[in-house]
Amino acid sequence: MSRFWNNQRVIVTGGAGFLGSFVVDALKQNDAAEVLVPRSADYDLRDVTHIRRLLSETRPHLVIHLAAKVGGIGANSEHPGEFFYDNLMMGVQLVHECWKAGVGKMVLSGTICAYPKFTPVPFREDDLWNGYPEETNAPYGLAKKMLLVQSQAYRQEYGYNSVFLLPVNLYGPRDNFDPASSHVIPALIKKCVEARERGDPFIEAWGDGTPTREFLYVEDAARAFLLAAEHYHSSEPVNVGSAYEISIKDLTETIARLTGFKGEIRWDPGKPNGQPRRKLDTRRAEKAFGFTSSVPFEEGLRKTIAWYEQSRP
Repeated sequence: MSRFWNNQRVIVTGGAGFLGSFVVDALKQNDAAEVLVPRSADYDLRDVTHIRRLLSETRPHLVIHLAAKVGGIGANSEHPGEFFYDNLMMGVQLVHECWKAGVGKMVLSGTICAYPKFTPVPFREDDLWNGYPEETNAPYGLAKKMLLVQSQAYRQEYGYNSVFLLPVNLYGPRDNFDPASSHVIPALIKKCVEARERGDPFIEAWGDGTPTREFLYVEDAARAFLLAAEHYHSSEPVNVGSAYEISIKDLTETIARLTGFKGEIRWDPGKPNGQPRRKLDTRRAEKAFGFTSSVPFEEGLRKTIAWYEQSRP
């Protein structure tokens, strides 16, 4: 553990969320002087007067900004304006007010959705501006990407110390298992567990299983944010991932095996595959602040499945 945190009063926006809750746990384990989690019922981060009140009441040394309006493809397609406005206003005003209030440092979370739709694999940070994001996520991805522009502009003009991380898709305990809005790993876990319990002879899966994805265990991601907060002092964006790529077919078969579902997996090639490949170049994170993932993928899946089985109603 580092003594860096012993004198740090830290705000974690989104600290009650999936990644945020693990960041809060990690800060407490590192004996941070004070960890503050503003709730949206008390502080609407889209309202600059609420941001000013928050900073005046708490006077943080460091802010880790994880709060975001997020959702699946359906939600992004139905509410592109809302996703753009809420994420942009939360982030841009918070950075500006933190700079004005003299907050020592900010750690900003971007999104893999900020990358262009057609990006060479592995995704390198230098490719961020070489095209337009995938259309369904573009308003969200671009709103978050503006925090990178702001971070670099404020460092250039004011010398303000903020850093911008690009985490890959996360998974782990406490994830969102709502089938209307969950991502692929929790959705497959829920589907396989329920099919096993019902004795279903098969489950259906979208596409043909050929796309590949990269996933990072949520505790590893939390560790990356703390390492960047302590050791990284540049506004160059940094990918945060595992560098482990797996096909959706192999992922589905692995989750079926680990959940004990023994039925057939039926692929529906009439449903969309999505982006063919998604994998990050993670060398900058290792060089800049010593982060590499540590939780093997199957071990992380086992922990996630165990949490889901124990926590569901």
